Amino acid sequence: MKVSGRIVVVTGAASGIGRALVARFAVEGAKAVVAVDRDEAGVRAVAEAHGAKALAADVSVEADNREIVERTERDVGPIDLFCANAGIFTEGGFEVPDDAWDRIWRINVLAHVQAARAVVPRMLARGGGYMLHTASAAGLLSQIGSAPYAVTKHAAVAFAEWLSITYGDRGLKVSVLCPQAVNTQMTAGTENGGVAGVDGMLEPEQVAETVIRGLEEERFLILPHPQVLEYAQRKTTDYDRWIRGMRRLMGRFLPS
Repeated sequence: MKVSGRIVVVTGAASGIGRALVARFAVEGAKAVVAVDRDEAGVRAVAEAHGAKALAADVSVEADNREIVERTERDVGPIDLFCANAGIFTEGGFEVPDDAWDRIWRINVLAHVQAARAVVPRMLARGGGYMLHTASAAGLLSQIGSAPYAVTKHAAVAFAEWLSITYGDRGLKVSVLCPQAVNTQMTAGTENGGVAGVDGMLEPEQVAETVIRGLEEERFLILPHPQVLEYAQRKTTDYDRWIRGMRRLMGRFLPS
């Protein structure tokens, strides 16, 4: 898919990767970009800077996810590309309380499900459309220091896979974005991106460039850090060896 002439929605658009996507889609000549975020002032500033339309919404709320789709299709036009980009990070393991697990689950996973529930039937009725899910390399590998992030990003990848398998022959195109460290609020305060920065930290604009190429090639996996594919192949080739390697990596960053 070429973004030129398309109507695009981007959630989590007030900062980071979302903001970079809005800017890049505008440069690529999108017909309209709808920038969505719970940070109303932030998303309005992004929209004004790039000629987009701002929509304040909380993707952890299903009614808001429905409203994003309904308002866009009513006021702007049929959505060609929906970027489920919003995401959060929660540090810790099984000791993380249920309310924190529930919040990260709602944003990192259920927001993707609810967006698809609202927009995919409309896309299929029109003959097709495109879903871009922002996950993480953690969704293919794991996340040292955060069980909630590792689990929810795995689930986001799995849901994207399911969508592609189930509706790919009916015109739905699906990509999943899986970067390692990116210079955003999520990595703020870490040294060189922490454990996710072992292969270097990218700027959001670099990620947006990779997204454009991935969409044009209609690739399922969009990997701004290409090393991730090799790591995933090692994982599936010899799972036990991979886990031992991850333990050694954990020892470097989280010494006991």
